[in-house]
Amino acid sequence: MNEELNYAEMLEIPVETVTVKRKEKKRRARENDSELSEQLVEQINDRMEEADDPAYAESREIEREVKPTAKANRKTKMARRVLIGEFVAVCALCAAIFVTNIVMSNSAINTFVRGLFRGNSAAAEADARTYSDFKLGSVVNEYTDAELTVSTSGVLSFTAKCSVYAPCEGKVASINGTQEGGYTVELKHSDTFSTIISGLDAVYFAEGQKVKSNVPLAYSDGEGSVRVMFYSGDSLLNCYTLGDGGIAWS
Repeated sequence: MNEELNYAEMLEIPVETVTVKRKEKKRRARENDSELSEQLVEQINDRMEEADDPAYAESREIEREVKPTAKANRKTKMARRVLIGEFVAVCALCAAIFVTNIVMSNSAINTFVRGLFRGNSAAAEADARTYSDFKLGSVVNEYTDAELTVSTSGVLSFTAKCSVYAPCEGKVASINGTQEGGYTVELKHSDTFSTIISGLDAVYFAEGQKVKSNVPLAYSDGEGSVRVMFYSGDSLLNCYTLGDGGIAWS
């Protein structure tokens, strides 16, 4: 613009008659910038309206870590204490059962625990055999010079230094007495049939153990009389005889 005014003054042309024209480049540049801005806005609006735009399809919520509150921490600690207390109680109960099983085998707690483990096994182990279902053997060794006698009531007795045998297989139900006064053993052969042997100086089996007719059950030193009694329930049996082959039902 200054150059044009200077040029007008040199030609002595009135300045008022000079028309100044601005360059079209600057105006066109501004128009282009405006058009580009409008196009950019239109593109952004179009992307916002497109539902399948990857920029929006892949977007997801930011997962934030939730820290436990003080109340939740207290509940967790309380639950741990309860579990620890239960574990200690179970250990104490097991220790008590173990100790009482050693010291008092017939205590109430041991009887209760044994009953739990047995369940209905007692019904399955029922033995309905009667005395006549058993074959009797000799209560003394065949090489022993012992004279056996039977009373009218059915009590078999002898006096000899020898081993004493069970008349048939069974289980030791009880052992009573002392070494000075002699021992009495009850053998259980079935639910109804049993044998009681008294006057023994030593017993080789313990309560609950099974016995056989060919394995020595006890010992007699020959200083006292040994007595053998057969029972069917609570009734003393006298329906047997003595022979060379041992004891037989009559």
